[in-house]
Amino acid sequence: MDNFQIFTLFSHFIFTMTIGWYLILNLQWYGYKLQRVVFHHKKYYWHILYFLIPLLTYYLAGNYFWIYFYGGLVPALIFWYKRIDKKLVFTPRVKRYFLFLAFALLIEDALCLTSFKCRVHGIIMPLLFALAASYLFERMLFLGYKKDAEKKLSTMEDLKIVAITASYGKTSIKNFLYQILSQKYETYMTPRSVNTLGGLIKDINEDLPLNCKIYLAEAGARNKGDIDEIARLLEHKYAIVGKIGSQHIEYFKTLENIRNTKMEIINSKNLKKAFIHTSANVKPDKKITLFGQNISDINATLDGLSFNLRINDQTVRFDSPVLGSFQAINITAAVLAAMELEMDLEDIKKAVLKLKTPPHRLQKIRSGGKLIIDDSFNGNFEGMCASYDLVSSFEGKKILVTPGVVESDKQTNLKLAKKIDEVFDTVIITGSVNAEVLATNIKKPKKIILRKKDELEEILASETLPGDLILFSNDAPTFM
Repeated sequence: MDNFQIFTLFSHFIFTMTIGWYLILNLQWYGYKLQRVVFHHKKYYWHILYFLIPLLTYYLAGNYFWIYFYGGLVPALIFWYKRIDKKLVFTPRVKRYFLFLAFALLIEDALCLTSFKCRVHGIIMPLLFALAASYLFERMLFLGYKKDAEKKLSTMEDLKIVAITASYGKTSIKNFLYQILSQKYETYMTPRSVNTLGGLIKDINEDLPLNCKIYLAEAGARNKGDIDEIARLLEHKYAIVGKIGSQHIEYFKTLENIRNTKMEIINSKNLKKAFIHTSANVKPDKKITLFGQNISDINATLDGLSFNLRINDQTVRFDSPVLGSFQAINITAAVLAAMELEMDLEDIKKAVLKLKTPPHRLQKIRSGGKLIIDDSFNGNFEGMCASYDLVSSFEGKKILVTPGVVESDKQTNLKLAKKIDEVFDTVIITGSVNAEVLATNIKKPKKIILRKKDELEEILASETLPGDLILFSNDAPTFM
């Protein structure tokens, strides 16, 4: 084997691992769902630039390909990777994928050298092998972890599980209910926004305390049947379905599909009581209690929230420091569930009075004389509009930083643009997914399209002064 053959083999290995790296990075972004990477990606030109063109060039350019690879593709990928905000996390799953890919490459190269005398060393087959082997291996691990989680739950005989889902607000409901119940019970909730079957299994196996009395489990979905799988794992006695709307409509296609998927939460064979928001359009029965229609006289300001709640033929006034009129729905769900779990109403009222907002959900911050409202984890149309109403009474200059409504349709963002027009003086549009529709339809405020996220701090420094209000409304990673 001469030096050029050694160089070619080495470069083939590096190139294939590079293509594999791009592939696994995108899979990690989209929950390791290949169909989402293929059919729901927001920047298909990345696939063309960093996957399709390199593959075609490799098979067509012959020995000249390596000039393109080392002189063009590698520098371009390094520059691109530095600009994106969601880097590859080298989890055990990712490391195993690279091991499968390296193994496939070594076998292929060995066969080519000893038996087939390949003129071109393949790229596609090692990638397919690595994907298939990774999927099968992870599936086997998953089934084992699932059995462990089921076994652990079965041993915790006194554990009461509350499963919580919604199109939007489920993380807030979970946090509020946790803060209320913790006043009386040993309570544990899924961390952050962990809400998939795999995430719940991992949380149960690794972090759910054995002395826990109440487990609050958030349930999310991208496909029909996702929540049904969670319900059959948890076999919970209590369920909450918050507000249902068009969030993730691009995956479910219709609002009815979203509603049906969320209602899978009641499929638990042990279900005792479910609190369902009226947006689900279901009829109450001995197990289902509707809420939403019992909320009135909402007063939401930048100082907090108060509202009336009709409970058992009496009207109760609740006050809370959390921001946003829509939070009345989420607090109501938490209050009703806490009462079902035998907490005293007066104790619940005291807990509501001290509720803390989950991070990045209408979180109020003062810095440099400016009022910052961080609502970057609120990505639904109704919640975003409610936050705009909240800040509309602010007398100073109002600056909005937003990518619009992500994973929704054009019509929703057209309505959002109209709402933005009514409230803000300056709008900084982040992300490319809705940049065109927002920039075209926002008429009154000054518009700034943010090309690079690392420029935001500089733009805010030049566009804002002490006494201004800055609202961060939703957030979108670079790949959106």
